[in-house]
Amino acid sequence: MNPMTRREFVRRGAGATLIGVAVAAPARLRAADDRPGKMTICLSPGSIGVSANQREAIALAQRHGFGSVEPYGDFLAGLAEAPLQELLADLKAKGLVWGAAGLAVEFRQDDAKFAEGLKGLARIATGLQRAGVGRVGTWLMPAHGSLTYLQDFRQHARRLREVATVLKDHSQRLGLEYVGTPRVWRSQRYPFVHTLAETKDLIGEIGTGNVGVVLDSWHWTMAGDTEADLLTLRGEDIVSVDLNDAPVGVPREEQQDGKRELPCATGVIDVATFLKALQRVGYDGPVRCEPFNKALNDLDNEAACAATVAAMKKAFALIQ
Repeated sequence: MNPMTRREFVRRGAGATLIGVAVAAPARLRAADDRPGKMTICLSPGSIGVSANQREAIALAQRHGFGSVEPYGDFLAGLAEAPLQELLADLKAKGLVWGAAGLAVEFRQDDAKFAEGLKGLARIATGLQRAGVGRVGTWLMPAHGSLTYLQDFRQHARRLREVATVLKDHSQRLGLEYVGTPRVWRSQRYPFVHTLAETKDLIGEIGTGNVGVVLDSWHWTMAGDTEADLLTLRGEDIVSVDLNDAPVGVPREEQQDGKRELPCATGVIDVATFLKALQRVGYDGPVRCEPFNKALNDLDNEAACAATVAAMKKAFALIQ
């Protein structure tokens, strides 16, 4: 199963542009230092151009002071009991917890592709459950070339209800990330869900009780959502969070999904208001960096992790 990741979508559709990145030396800080409230700075390797297997990702997260790390569902599902327990012991010894896994089902394409992915979901969900992973996230394509909004809404609700039911049977929550970038939701004939309010409508229609949101500071800003929108949520409604900034001097309507900055790099995105709202509603999960930044992606693993954690710590310092 090879569902399209957000990074792949951005690379194919929007490309990437070189954006300046300030790189700090690798930081060796305790994971607990990175947790205002109960949120954790999460290493999601693919989002920052880092290539690492699960064990390497855990080592990188500990070495650079992250508090959580992305779990790889397919890898965990393939582990026998002894090596799994060894891995979990290493995770605990390094002071880390799991972030959110990616959904291994492609639900945005035709019925055959969806059915193929759904058949393998129980195996992945079982592996995640054995490892103690309770969060799974995915993103919503905010436009369609042939389905009207209502048709697309019904299809999403039906398919994601099936997905969420399997995950619920394995004690997992499913997070849905709306894509608020105007250039993306206007890119096809029929716009679809691209705001928090619409995402909540879709979650209500799915109706399984274990579906929430993946909040992204970029899409929150690009959709024109506000602090008041965030405060309509409860902490348990949020499955995972992404943090980033935007280039200066570009109108919101012209911002491109694949041209982002590290958190606090420009101040275009009001990171402080975003994170303070999450604190107020009691969010206690992973916060990942997702800048889709070519300069960052071009760095080696150590330098990319160092630059990322430095930016994330700067953002978290705004709410301490």
